[in-house]
Parts: sequence; structure tokens; C-alpha cells
Amino acid sequence: MHEYSVTVRIAKIACDEAEKAHGRVREIDLVVGDEAGFVGESIQMYFDVVSRGTPCEGARLTIERVRPKLRCSSCGALFEKKPFSFACPLCGGNGTPTEIGREFYVKSVKLEVSDSCT
Repeated sequence: MHEYSVTVRIAKIACDEAEKAHGRVREIDLVVGDEAGFVGESIQMYFDVVSRGTPCEGARLTIERVRPKLRCSSCGALFEKKPFSFACPLCGGNGTPTEIGREFYVKSVKLEVSDSCT
């Protein structure tokens, strides 16, 4: 359920940009890490609801997933964790958690702006 309040904020950010430019939102690109604690499908569902009647209505929401990575404490390599293992695939060292995969941000907002000079 915490996706609802985040989705309201995403729509507000995009609508504010559209209103400044006197346009409509056509697309919002999000980056969501798998360990960010948000479910992309829920964000999409809530977005369809909260965007009704706003400059975001009908906009496409794209979600770029970021898979979590570990950093090897021996060789420094970044790698995706295999099930039940923290071993580095290059050297066998132990992987430690990183911030990669915890991202959550609006990457871009694409607008449609009408030419008011015509």
C-alpha cells in the first residue's frame, strides 16, 4: 500500500512540470531497484487512478528495473548474487551488499507542449 503515496508524489512532480510548460505529460520514466521496496505493477495501477483529470492522464509510465549487485571484498568486482551464495563468480571471494538495486527516482518526464504562437 505504500506505493500509493509514492505514486501520488510521482504524479505531482510530473504534473508540476507540465503546468510550468503549459503542456501535458506523455511519458514518465522511473528507475526502480528490485530492493527499493516498491512493486512496479502497483505503481502503474495507482498511477492510472491518481492521474485521472490531471495533465498526467493517459501518460505512459515506464519502469526501468535495477537488479541488486554485490561487490567482491577480494577483487572488487560487481556481480549479481546467485541463490544461496555470496561468492564472487570471478575469484570466489565474499560479496558484500551495495546500494545498487535500491534506487527509486524519476529519470525523466516527457511533455507534449502546444505551440501557443499559432
